[in-house]
Amino acid sequence: MIGGGPAGLYLAALVKLLNPQHEIEVWERNAADDTFGFGVVFSDETLGGIEDADAAFYQRLSKDFATWDDIDVHYHGHVLTSGGHGFAAISRQRLLAILRERCEEFGVTIHYREPAPPVAALRSSFDLVVAADGVNSLTRSAHADVFQPLLDVRRARYMWLGTPLVFDAFKFFIAETDIGTVQAHAYPYSDSMSTFIVELEEGSWTRSGQIDAAERSWKPGESDEQGIAFCADMFADALQRQPLLANNSRWIRFATVRTRCWRHGNLLLIGDAAHTAHFSIGSGTKLAMEDALALAACLHENAGVDDALAAYEAERRPVVESAQRAAQASLEWFENISQYTRQEPLQFAFNLLTRSRRVTYGNLKVRDPEFVAEVDRWFNQGREPVPPMFAPIRLRELELANRVIVSPMDMYAADDGLIGDFHLVHLGSKALGGAALVMTEMVCVSREGRITPGCAGMYRPEHEAAFTRLVDFLHGQTPAKIGIQLGHSGRKGSTKLMWEGMDEPLEAGNWGLVAPSPLPYLGASQIPREMTRADMDQVRDQFVDATRMAVRAGFDLLELHCAHGYLLASFISPLTNVRRDEYGGSLENRLRYPLEVFDAIRAEWPAAKPMTVRVSAVDWYEGGLSAEDSVEAARAFAAHGVDAVDVSTGQTIAEEQPSFGRSYQTPFADRIRNAAGVATIAVGAISGYDDVNSIILAGRADLCALGRAHLYDPAWTLHAAADQDVAMTWPVQFQRGSRKPPSGRTDGPRPRLELIRDGAPNGGHRRWRPKGAV
Repeated sequence: MIGGGPAGLYLAALVKLLNPQHEIEVWERNAADDTFGFGVVFSDETLGGIEDADAAFYQRLSKDFATWDDIDVHYHGHVLTSGGHGFAAISRQRLLAILRERCEEFGVTIHYREPAPPVAALRSSFDLVVAADGVNSLTRSAHADVFQPLLDVRRARYMWLGTPLVFDAFKFFIAETDIGTVQAHAYPYSDSMSTFIVELEEGSWTRSGQIDAAERSWKPGESDEQGIAFCADMFADALQRQPLLANNSRWIRFATVRTRCWRHGNLLLIGDAAHTAHFSIGSGTKLAMEDALALAACLHENAGVDDALAAYEAERRPVVESAQRAAQASLEWFENISQYTRQEPLQFAFNLLTRSRRVTYGNLKVRDPEFVAEVDRWFNQGREPVPPMFAPIRLRELELANRVIVSPMDMYAADDGLIGDFHLVHLGSKALGGAALVMTEMVCVSREGRITPGCAGMYRPEHEAAFTRLVDFLHGQTPAKIGIQLGHSGRKGSTKLMWEGMDEPLEAGNWGLVAPSPLPYLGASQIPREMTRADMDQVRDQFVDATRMAVRAGFDLLELHCAHGYLLASFISPLTNVRRDEYGGSLENRLRYPLEVFDAIRAEWPAAKPMTVRVSAVDWYEGGLSAEDSVEAARAFAAHGVDAVDVSTGQTIAEEQPSFGRSYQTPFADRIRNAAGVATIAVGAISGYDDVNSIILAGRADLCALGRAHLYDPAWTLHAAADQDVAMTWPVQFQRGSRKPPSGRTDGPRPRLELIRDGAPNGGHRRWRPKGAV
């Protein structure tokens, strides 16, 4: 075992617990009583696993735990408290001491103040070598070609400190200062100490006058006294005149470590050597000890080391990557905290609590129903409180009954642009299902602007008549509103239907393509012709003609498609626009033509009706659009009169490298809304109504567009209302089905078997009380 931190020692103890015959040696370069950091936090889930694995070890830990349930958010002179969270913390030094004791009891050999022998020698002498040598792992570096580490060094600066002030809950202190936003989070970990972490976003750090500290070469264990004084001054009131204590404390940037491979023959990385997750979700030691537990189990369950390591990585990697996604969301939230400091206190607190997406509206409602009820009352502004997704919203003169949109979804079921009964049933069923707004698929403004032969169009009189029929049905039979999305395929046109070969060129009957630059989408794709000014005029006029037809058809909202690598998106992205004229180069130039088209159709679209624009916020590829670019693009469209930005990502180039996950595009909608002050629509992998409620209430978006959820269940919104006991108007023909049918059951009602009910109700506000405290 290389490294005697929590991961290494816990693994050693568990392996010996399961099989005392194993020979285990641990090398730790530091002394037994050398440790960096202050307190570490565990979740109830992790503690349950620790107790099940080694009850004796758990009992020793639990005697030294500081435990509490509350989180206090100190913000703009308010203290907002949420309960029911369940924390347990312990001194890192005490944790390591108990682990040492356990290892000694099992006969584990630990070499302190002794670097490990060369890895090659260990690998030849031992059946398994585990590198638990931390975030700066020398083992990982020495075999970087195999492990392929990816280090993402972040922008914010933070300092890890302690204080003898014993807090009674988890504390977030948000300070608005002359240099910008500075925040600290703190928690107790013993009867006499608390952890106190100060973090500065990039702008605040730059203005803090401490940049020289980042360039300085520090001695091992040396702390930044000037930085500590700065933190003490910033949070003097929070610290109640108590000092800040240092332990190798200086300003650092967090590095997220990801490794493509964790094992190399009989050499394995665990803990921070293999992966890191931002400290704001308290996951570093937690993940390390969970690694150890899982690895010990896999070694015990499998006959050989190879099989055990394969089983371990297959089991742990999904868990770790999920934790890293949550930690990344939390990390980015704090990196951009200043964009939220204009929020009202209750919304800010809810936003902070749900920042990682692990805690949601529904989850928080279970933990602390009173807190969520208070935020609901604030959000509903005097109306009868309902979950946020059911609050009405107004865009210009358009009143939407709730925050749910049926997202544009290409059906590839039209004939030369002409929609038919399929579209009437498809969109009609969604409109009957309770969503406030139903969007058409991308409706192409010309025959040459179609993606496939099956794409809908608005370029012939028959198209207008077919869409008028659709709109009349929705307006006559449902309370829903309907929007049309207009677009042009650009270089991604003349392709097969999705299920015949997505993005692949037609085998016959191709039509010519135009784009800002003559770059094909795929290697086998047709090369588009670079657009001339005459081409731009023609396409702009086609958008105008389609808009006039949409007005006559009676649509309630119009969306301009400037995303996913289609024509207008191709102008915006530097990956697809390499022009040297006034339409290429700078972001301002690349936006010029899309804004020209927007202005032309806005002039034709009724002033009382809203317009939105769909954008790809990032291209998911080096050199492409960045999150900062998308904020500037949103500001530009807002200046030209857009009412909301529908925020998607990617699909610009085939080589993109997206980072998928639940609600993975929502942070970009969040950034645009809160940095640019523009209403946004969140879209993409929004998994359920709990996510919709969380997104809306936290102020990350104003509306949520869901596609696949409505394909699975056309009445998704009505069913979400029924699940949440919200009264919605069902179509009179469907009212008998407005209550969920009873399900079959195999057991009868459970009898009461408690004479006196045990425990406090959900939402209890337990706070830490040190031994001997009054």
